[in-house]
Formats: sequence, structure tokens, C-alpha cells
Amino acid sequence: MRKLAGNLTIQVLFAVTLGVTLGIVNPDFARTLKPLGDTFINLVKMVVAPIVFLTIVTGIASMQDLRRLGRVGGKAAVYFTVTSLIALSIGMVVVNTMKPGAGFIRPTDLASVALPGAEPKPLGVIGFLSDIVPSSVVEAFAKGELLQVVFFAILFGVAMAMIGERSQPVYLVLERLSEIFFRIVAIIMKVAPIGAFGAMAYTVGTFGVRTLLPLAKLMLSVYLTMGLFIFVVLNLIMRQYGFSLWRFLVFIRQELLLVLGTSSSESAFPRLLEKLERYGASRPITGLVVPAGYSFNLDGTSIYLVMAAIFLAQVYNVDLSIGEQLVLLGILMVTSKGAAGVTGSGFVVLASTLAATKTVPLEGLAILLGVDRFMSEARAITNFIGNGVATLVIARSEGEFSETKRLACEAEARS
Repeated sequence: MRKLAGNLTIQVLFAVTLGVTLGIVNPDFARTLKPLGDTFINLVKMVVAPIVFLTIVTGIASMQDLRRLGRVGGKAAVYFTVTSLIALSIGMVVVNTMKPGAGFIRPTDLASVALPGAEPKPLGVIGFLSDIVPSSVVEAFAKGELLQVVFFAILFGVAMAMIGERSQPVYLVLERLSEIFFRIVAIIMKVAPIGAFGAMAYTVGTFGVRTLLPLAKLMLSVYLTMGLFIFVVLNLIMRQYGFSLWRFLVFIRQELLLVLGTSSSESAFPRLLEKLERYGASRPITGLVVPAGYSFNLDGTSIYLVMAAIFLAQVYNVDLSIGEQLVLLGILMVTSKGAAGVTGSGFVVLASTLAATKTVPLEGLAILLGVDRFMSEARAITNFIGNGVATLVIARSEGEFSETKRLACEAEARS
């Protein structure tokens, strides 16, 4: 029982239930709890700029190492990019079709409630290009101008790659700093139940119980999209290379339960390496593709990010054109690569994306705070399955796969 009570998902569920109840019973008092959610969002905003910088720089350096490994590394990079684009595109289509955020805030609410943050800026191509170059790097970090931070991080990473081996000491320092900042994220997530309680109490107390329906609709949309991606897209890819997705899932069922329980694909990382080798993928392929995939092949996170960003635009009645959504997709292709397997990192990356695009007030994240945790399991499982599929596909395409091992493992799983 004590272990169950210590589970963050259970804590958030309890906090959300308490917040909803308070919002219904005493809406006036519930509205005064807004600072709890705002403080949590400020904690997230505090680490966004350094995390984006560190993950992009180290990511470019890692991709450089990947390309050095020749054909396999290049093939992995292409596969990761294509599947991420497919995941983002499916998410964009579903959220635009189902419109879960529509009607969350009515025109009468806009007149009576002061919305947080500044007026959203249009996300046009011209504005994107004119804002992207900082006049001062320090100012870009201080003001949280994420597009400018991303631009500088790309330049920094490319320069490191051009220097080559001499940049290795800097790379190691940045990697350690990245670990420290993600540990800070883990600490911040410990107070997520308090933030979720305040945010949900304020939301229900201000806009009423009807706001729960759009949030439920968003969760349904996200789970539906991830299901489509796994059982249609990844299934078709597996079939193309002579695999059965269902048999593979049965083989890794214990690891899937571990990911589900921890909401982090990183928790099952060592076991995935071992299982893929047992299934038939060679050790060199597994040792290259899986670690790279944990940074660059985050299909579940990509789906969630694009759907959550457009959901918030719908909430605030911001009408994004196709061009603006494509710009959003392009930014997500970069920022989603920073979403490591750490619990809560997806929320930080979403904050960085909203800060970069400026389509909706960043404080709008408080609306998602109560339900984000319940989508993290789906993100983690989709990421986990996606990396397993990528490894098998690349191993097969390179002739580095043992069919004998696969048949033996599937027979063992059935028994």
C-alpha cells in the first residue's frame, strides 16, 4: 500500500480528483489556488532554455558520431526522421479532425476572465525567420527566446562537429550538465501533484465541470493516435520486413509492463538491449540503434507534443493556418529530440515548443497539468516499441538478424 501511495501517477490522480471536487464545491476558493499551478509552470520554464541548448548541442554531436559509423548510422538517422515525420503528421491530422480543445473557453469566458500571459504572436514564416537570430546570446537565454536559443545551439553543435575530436572534452562536460538538468526535472516532477491540484481546482472553479470533457477528449485522441501509429504504421513496417508485430509484443510483454508502471522507457533500456539480442538482432546493431533511438526516435513523444500544442491553440481560439502548423511541425522535429526517457521531460519539451512558437500563452500548460501524467505512459510505451521495431528493421536490412533465434523466442513466448 505504501509503495502504491508513493507512485507519482496515483498522487496526481488523487490531486486532480481533489482539485475537481473543490472546483465544484467551492469555486470561489478554488480560483484562489491558481498560484499553485503557476508556480509549477515557472519551475518548468526555469529549466527549459538550458535543457533545449544542451540536448540540441549534444544531439548534433551524437548524430555526427552516428554518421561516422557509416551505412548503419545513416540508415538509422533516415529511419528516425521518416518515422518522426509520420508520427507528427498523424497527430496533426487527428487533432485537427477531432478538435478536442474547441469550446473549452467560450467568448463569454474571454470577456470575464483575464487570460494569462501576453497576446500570442502569429507564427508566420517571415516572423519565424526575423526572430530567429539573437542580437545577444545572453539576452536570448535570459528572456527565454527559444527560437534564438535553438539557432545558437545548432550553430554551437555544428561548430563542435567541425572541430572534431578536440571538442570531446566540451562534449563530455555538456553531457554531464544535461544529466544534472534532467535530474532537476525529476525533482520538479515530485511536486507535480501540488501543481496539478491547484491548476485543476482553478480550471474547474473558473470554467466549470464542462472543461473536463475537452481534456478527456484530448486523452482519447492521443491514445487513438498512438494506437494507429503502433498497430497500423509500425505493423506495416514490420510486415514489410517479415516480422509479426503481435509476436514481438508478446515477447517483450514484461518490459512493456515495466514501462507502463514507471512511465519511462528508460527504465527498461538494459532489458530491451538483452531481449533484442535474444530475438535475433546482432549486438553491434542493437548497441548502436537502441541508444541512438532513445534520443532521436521518440515517436510517442512527437505525437503528444504536436497534439498538445494544437489542442492549446484550440483552447485559446487561436486559428493556426496549415503553414503555421507546418512551421510548428518543423520546430517539433528539433525540440522533440530533446525529450529524453526521463519522466516529465516531455512536459518540459512542450513548454520549450510553446515558448518558441508563441502561438498560445505558455501559462496554458497549466490546463494540461492535470492530465499530462496519464498520457506519459502511452508516450513511453510508443517510444519503447518504436525503438524495438527500428532495431529489428535495420538489423534485417543489414543482414544482421538471426531467424533461428527469432523462431525459438516466439516458441518460448507461446509456451
